[in-house]
Amino acid sequence: MQPHSPPQITVLDAGGQYCHLIARRVRELGVYAEVRPSETPAAELAGRRGIIISGGPASVYAAGSPTVDRALFSLPSAVLGICYGQQLMAHLLDGVVSPGQRGEYGLATLEIGRTAPLFEGLDSRQQVWMSHRDVVESAPPGFEVLASTDTCAIAAIGNTTRRQYAVQFHPEVVHTLRGREVLTNFLFRICACEQDWDPRGQAERLEAAIRDAAAGRNIFFFVSGGVDSAVAYQLCLRALGPERVHGTYVDTGFMREGETDFVRRVFPAVRIEQAAERFLGAVEGVRDPERKRKIIGEQFVAVQEEILRTGHYLDAQWILGQGTIYPDTIESGGTAKADLIKTHHNRVAGIQRLIEENRLIEPLTNFYKDEVRQVGAELALPDELLHRHPFPGPGLAIRCLCAETEGAPTPLDPGWLVPVRSVGVQGDERSYRAVLALDRFPEAGAGLHELATRLTNDLTAINRVVALCGSHAPLPAMRVHDEAITAARVARLRRADSVVRRITRETGFDRQVWQFPVVMIPLGDSARPDSVVLRPVDSIDGMTAQSVVMDRALLERITSELLGVDGVCGVFYDLTHKPPGTIEWE
Repeated sequence: MQPHSPPQITVLDAGGQYCHLIARRVRELGVYAEVRPSETPAAELAGRRGIIISGGPASVYAAGSPTVDRALFSLPSAVLGICYGQQLMAHLLDGVVSPGQRGEYGLATLEIGRTAPLFEGLDSRQQVWMSHRDVVESAPPGFEVLASTDTCAIAAIGNTTRRQYAVQFHPEVVHTLRGREVLTNFLFRICACEQDWDPRGQAERLEAAIRDAAAGRNIFFFVSGGVDSAVAYQLCLRALGPERVHGTYVDTGFMREGETDFVRRVFPAVRIEQAAERFLGAVEGVRDPERKRKIIGEQFVAVQEEILRTGHYLDAQWILGQGTIYPDTIESGGTAKADLIKTHHNRVAGIQRLIEENRLIEPLTNFYKDEVRQVGAELALPDELLHRHPFPGPGLAIRCLCAETEGAPTPLDPGWLVPVRSVGVQGDERSYRAVLALDRFPEAGAGLHELATRLTNDLTAINRVVALCGSHAPLPAMRVHDEAITAARVARLRRADSVVRRITRETGFDRQVWQFPVVMIPLGDSARPDSVVLRPVDSIDGMTAQSVVMDRALLERITSELLGVDGVCGVFYDLTHKPPGTIEWE
C-alpha cells in the first residue's frame, strides 16, 4: 500500500507527550498520518479527510500557549481534539475553559450520555486514561456534551453536523481500553478514510535510510546491551557491512550484575571499555536527578570522544550511531512544545552538537519499544535479547536516589509523607514531588490502583504512592538520610536488583510485566540506611504504564530476601501508574 498524497490524516502537535503516539495508532489502523506543528495554516491542510489536535502541557488561557489556525474549523475536514485539543477547540469556538479544582491523572470511568458516531458500538461505561488539570466548563455553541467522569463533567463534546468532536481522555493510550474503537470510528465512520498503510517490513526500508544518511561514511556505534542499541547496531551492520561499523560497550560501573558478561557473549566483536571509577567520580556528591543525568550523559560523550581519538574515527569518514527511540526524545523535550520530563543521556549537549554537525545516525528515533522489537524480530535477533526489560542508559545511577536534607516521614492521611522526591509527569508537564508511603500493604484487589490514583489527584504535594511490604523498623521511626551516590550504595542496589531478577525469572513473573525497575531510596535507620522500592509495570511503549500488583506469596518471598541484603531497612511497592509517576523515579 502507498499512502495518499496529501496524507488523509494530519496530527497537529500542541506539545503533548503522546502526539506521535496518536499518529502511530492511526498508522496501525492502516491509515497513513503525518505530524505537523499546531500553528500550521489551514490552507496547508486542505484535502485532509481528518485533523487531530494533540494534547499538551499548556493552558489555553495562558499567554503564548499553543494554538491552531481557527480557519481549520471551516474546512470540510473532520476534526478531533484530544485533551488540550478539546480545551483548545472549546476556547476557540467560544466555549469556556477554566482550571480544574483538582487534577485527573490515570484511570477514570467514562459515562457516555449521548449516542454519537464517535462512540458507536461502545458500552455506556468505559475505562479511559486521563492526564489533565484544566477542564471545559461549558461547551461551544452547536456542541453537545457526550460524556463525563466523576471528576470531569465535560469529558467529550461533539457537533455531528460539522463532524467536529473532542475528548478530554486519551484514546491513543492502551489503558483506554476501547480507545482503538474510538479512533476507528473517527477514521472510518466520520472521516471516511481508506486504508493505505502497511506497517510491516520496516527493516529493509530502515537499512536503505541508513545507507542514505551515512552517505559513504562509516559508523562508530556504542552498544549498551539493551534492545534499542542492539537493533540499531544490527541494522547498521546489515546496511553497511561489518567493515564499516565498529562497536564499543562502555562499562560505567552502573550496570546490572552480569551485564558486561552478557554483552561479551551476545556481541563477541564489540570492544569492552572499563570506565567505572570515572563515572562514579563524576557524580560524587550530586543529588539532583537532572544534574545526575546530564553529567552521566556528558561523561558518555567524553569517553566516546577519547575512544574515537585513539583511532582514526574523528575524521570526516566516521559518524556516531545511537539506539535512541521516540520516548527518549519526547521526555527530553525533543519536540517543539513538549515539556522536559527528564534529560536522557543521548540528548545532552555533546550529542546535540553532533546532531548540528550532521554526524549522528539514529535509525529508530521515530519508533516505540514494541516497534523496535518487531524490527529486531525481522533481523532474527535472539529472543533473550529482544524481550529483555528496558534498562535506562544511565543505569543504576538513576535508580539510586539521593536526598538533599535529612528528615523523618510526617503524617499525611492516609499515610506518611516521605521527604524523598521523584520525577513525575502530570498534565504533560514534569513534576518533582515527595512520595506518600502507606505503612502497610493494602489488601490486594482493583481498589489498590484506584486508591493511588485518587491520592495523587487529591494531594498536590505528591506524584507517587508506595506501600510498605516489610521492614526492620516501623515507618514513623525511619529517617531520610542526607545521601549521595557512593560505590557502596550502588553495590547494595545491584545486589537487591539481582535478587529481584533471579526470583522473578524463576517464577515467570518477569514475563508478566513490561519492566521491573528496582529503586533504592535513602530511608532507613542508623544501621540500615536504605530502603528498596519495587516498581513492576505493564506497558506497550513506555509513554504510559500501569502498576502491576504481584501475588502475595511472591511478594513475601522477595521482601524476605531483600531484607537480608546488608544495609536494607525496608521494602516498598510502587502503586502509581504513569502518569502521574514516571516509570523510573529519576
